[in-house]
Amino acid sequence: MAFPELLDRVGGLGRFQVLQIVALVTPILWVTSQNMLENFSAAVPRHRCWVPLLDNNTAQASVSGDFGPSALLTISIPPGPALQPHPCRRFRQPQWQLMEPNTTATNWSDADTEPCGDGWWDLVCDSQALRPMAQSIYLAGILVGAAVCGHASDRFGRRRVLTWSYLQAAVSGTTAAFIPIFPLYCLFRFLVAFAVAGVMMNTASLLTEWTSAQARPLMMTLNALGFSFGQVLTGSVAYGVRSWRMLQLAVSAPFFLYFIYSCFPVGLESLSPVTVQVTKANRWLPESARWLLTVGKLDQGLQELQRVAAINKKKAEGDTLTIEVLRSAMQEEASGDQTRARLGTLLHTPGLRLQTFISMLCWFAFGFTFYGLALNLQGLGSNIFLLQVLVGVVDFPVKIGSLLLLDRLGRRLCQASSLVLPGLSILANILVPHEMGVLRSSLAVLGLGSLGAAFTCATILSSELFPTVLRMTAVGLGQVAARGGAILGPLVPLLGVYGPWLPLLVYGVVSVLSGLAALLLPETKNLPLPDTIQDIQKQ
Repeated sequence: MAFPELLDRVGGLGRFQVLQIVALVTPILWVTSQNMLENFSAAVPRHRCWVPLLDNNTAQASVSGDFGPSALLTISIPPGPALQPHPCRRFRQPQWQLMEPNTTATNWSDADTEPCGDGWWDLVCDSQALRPMAQSIYLAGILVGAAVCGHASDRFGRRRVLTWSYLQAAVSGTTAAFIPIFPLYCLFRFLVAFAVAGVMMNTASLLTEWTSAQARPLMMTLNALGFSFGQVLTGSVAYGVRSWRMLQLAVSAPFFLYFIYSCFPVGLESLSPVTVQVTKANRWLPESARWLLTVGKLDQGLQELQRVAAINKKKAEGDTLTIEVLRSAMQEEASGDQTRARLGTLLHTPGLRLQTFISMLCWFAFGFTFYGLALNLQGLGSNIFLLQVLVGVVDFPVKIGSLLLLDRLGRRLCQASSLVLPGLSILANILVPHEMGVLRSSLAVLGLGSLGAAFTCATILSSELFPTVLRMTAVGLGQVAARGGAILGPLVPLLGVYGPWLPLLVYGVVSVLSGLAALLLPETKNLPLPDTIQDIQKQ
């Protein structure tokens, strides 16, 4: 008897899994808010320099004559791009001659102007490069966190790393809301991103390892929909909370609650009519029994399995499980060789090596293309709040559709098509004239929507390709690749100086080639999760 049979006995899709999806996916909504926060906290509104005649009541009162705000603006701020008030310069002295009849608006020189000396200073004018810097530091935090948390989860357990990630996200995010110094703000945002990587990876792993093979696509799709709801939540919260400090606090404080319910024990009598003794295992978020058995912790694994059986109203089946039954079922995992599996095993085992590289390539293509096109909402339109909501709304039907296709077309073909289709849409936009705005927008929406499906497919496929003892390490490598792509993707538009078509060509080619490479992966549809290196070699 292997672990899938043990899971079927205690319930692979029941009341426990419903409670688990609620407890694990709810934090994902706020993870998305953290990922997209810079779209709002670092958004650049229309601005101009502070000038006494416009912003100091005493100075205004000293002006003789009937001059309205428009006239005072003309003599205080030089015209900038599109003849609008210059956002970053002001006149050294009021240019009263501009109010005289027959005087043109150009009756002044650059020597009469100066940069803003007070007022606007945050992320505009000479400091405008700080915004992409903060964004890159955050994405680098996710990259480092993915590398560290993946290995830590395989060594110390999924729930322990997840609980710590909740606490770190809460403390670091709350601290960032009150930090007055930009370098320290970036440091704490880096720590938030580090924790976000741990939340995303361990959430997916726990959902995968506690669910039967038939229900796994459903659970992963619900997990992916958490990110879609998070997009809508982010736009809504940011619309209501316009202070960046309060917005940072609003999206960080909920993680204190998630830390509390993941850390502290709870009696099962509140979840089941059966009275169950409160033990170390009885927590809102249980550890993965599959991982516990694989690393030889049979006592804790038995506790978790019996707890799940009680919640799923299969107490009788749970009572039949004993240490001897588990030892017999997981004999290969308890042999000792697998507990010493490390990162090098992924790279030196022939079957795993190719799967690891292609999985990382698919994750890289997703991060590179999606974040390169969609991270800067201000470049897509003026109403960033509405755009953020629409990104999430479009994501819903795409991810639900991917759930249906995963069981019909299989994981491999869905992964390939979800990367090739957006790549072709992007390449097609090269040939569409800018005057055909509706067609260009439609192709862009099709491409971004398909990339949402690519995320769902990559999450499921990477969870099913690798054995339990190395699953989180492999998932961590995928997240590293995705965040590496996310860091590089926003830099591609710089190639536009050599031709406006070049950035689209790069995005499209990377996506198409990665999708074609996915066809080399094995199909995992309806197969049990591999637990050992031997399972991979048998497949």
